[in-house]
Amino acid sequence: MKNKNLLESFNRAIDGLVFCFQTQRNIRLHALAALLVLGLSLGLHLTKVELLFVFIAIIFVLVTETLNTAIEATIDLITPRYHPLARVAKDVAAGAVLLAAINAVVTGYLVFFPKLNPVLPKVIESITHSPAHLTLIAISLVVFSVVVFKVWTGTGRPLSGGMPSGHAAVAFALATAIILISKDGLVATLAILLSLLVVQSRVEGGIHNVTEVIIGSVLGVLVTFLIFQLYQKWG
Repeated sequence: MKNKNLLESFNRAIDGLVFCFQTQRNIRLHALAALLVLGLSLGLHLTKVELLFVFIAIIFVLVTETLNTAIEATIDLITPRYHPLARVAKDVAAGAVLLAAINAVVTGYLVFFPKLNPVLPKVIESITHSPAHLTLIAISLVVFSVVVFKVWTGTGRPLSGGMPSGHAAVAFALATAIILISKDGLVATLAILLSLLVVQSRVEGGIHNVTEVIIGSVLGVLVTFLIFQLYQKWG
């Protein structure tokens, strides 16, 4: 149907964009990345020309994503069954999005790298020497250990159930990190109580038995304590 007036044209265009954001995960991810990049652009005080290149790259990606959605919807309407040419059309449309994304990455590199290069080493050094960095490493290793343990024992799924309890491991890993960082008796007590509540909920919910949560808790404590000790010795 032909639009009756200019206002109707705008309404339909906005409806199309809303549909894309509601149904297409990729365009939501691209929009989130665009917001982060624009925020970084303001923080780095880009020139008008640099900001223009960044903005054009963002719009190019979003435009190709919307066209890709329109092409997919049209093909699904015309050929509800599988057809080799339909697959080719969808693949080519997806390829256009990929090219736009590559262009955005190259543009971002050329614009942001000269500004980030002088300050990036200092930022990385401050992060790697912070307690939060150690805590993140410890929790990552705890999660990895839990998944390996579950695969090895063949119990539960990698992220739910089985031996050991991942929730208990992460809870006590966090509690251990809080105790080592704060070195305060009250804070340590509260951290342990919260961890025990997590363990209790896993047992009462029938997701894990007592042995699984105990082993998970011990694993979380040992891995986290080991990371902090290694940092103090070699950091």
